[in-house]
Amino acid sequence: MLMPMATVKPRVRPTRDEVRERILDAALEVFAAQGFAGATIDAIGQAAGFTKGAVYSNFGSKDELFLALLDRQFERRSAVIATAFDSGGDVGTITEALSQSMLDSIHEQHSYHLVFFEYWLRAMRDPQLREGLVTRSRAAAEQALRVVESSGADLPSAQLTELARLFVAISTGVAMEETLQPGAITATSLGHLLAGLIDQPTNG
Repeated sequence: MLMPMATVKPRVRPTRDEVRERILDAALEVFAAQGFAGATIDAIGQAAGFTKGAVYSNFGSKDELFLALLDRQFERRSAVIATAFDSGGDVGTITEALSQSMLDSIHEQHSYHLVFFEYWLRAMRDPQLREGLVTRSRAAAEQALRVVESSGADLPSAQLTELARLFVAISTGVAMEETLQPGAITATSLGHLLAGLIDQPTNG
């Protein structure tokens, strides 16, 4: 009796976006474990399951990898803001949701913040790298502003712009403190701070 031949499923190649995401995840893991300076493209490729050439075909250097991680982080931060403002309710409800989401995100992304702080210190000693971080920080504030504006928040545009900048700065500072000593900042205290900023009228 002849046995039926096993069906061989064709191997599905990952898309370019999937490859990039796997490389970014691996880069974050390697950067956090070995430090930015100690990490190599070879190690990142191996962690991602690809060759060094595959990494270089998507990212030209370790710096490009980090900046891509930074961009991805800002996208996630914008999603946190959008979710909070979409929750509806008064200022207290929005800031409570925003504070809790911010802290949850920080705690879930411990490795990212370790890498960010190391790269930040490196950038402070290199004008070119510093300019790259400044450019992306400004872009992050603009992105946060667009998210808040699209939510229909009833706030003056000048105040929204200032709030967006402050939110980027505050989230970075909170991440530094929470990475050092988790639980030092509560969602309640952070919510009160954000609510005070939103309720504070602008001058001129």
